[in-house]
Amino acid sequence: MIQSLNTKIDLTVKATAFTGFTEYGSIMIGDKAFEFYHQQDSRKYIQIPWEEVDYVIASVLFGGKWIPRYSIQTKQNGTFSFASKDPKKVLKAIRVYIDGQKMVRSLVFFDVLKRAFFHKKKKS
Repeated sequence: MIQSLNTKIDLTVKATAFTGFTEYGSIMIGDKAFEFYHQQDSRKYIQIPWEEVDYVIASVLFGGKWIPRYSIQTKQNGTFSFASKDPKKVLKAIRVYIDGQKMVRSLVFFDVLKRAFFHKKKKS
């Protein structure tokens, strides 16, 4: 059985992890770590201690009215993407343990295009 890193749980919510395949389960946010547990297979889980988190990246649309997914970028193991039932509540719970400077918005589609256009223009 998996041992949780947390001693106190602040929030538990149903979620989806995008790890190659779509995995359904629960996110637990506690005093020591961000944890994702698969709903059926106990061997599939993600545990990210707070000191390992480099950035929390949120995809914000329609001026903050809709957050379809968010990612946690770690210092060593890469980026993990998640979607949950109430993403605003999840991000507020994460903000208790992560500095606000490490919580950023991802670029929207048009910003990516604008950067690509201006980058090409500078090269010429």
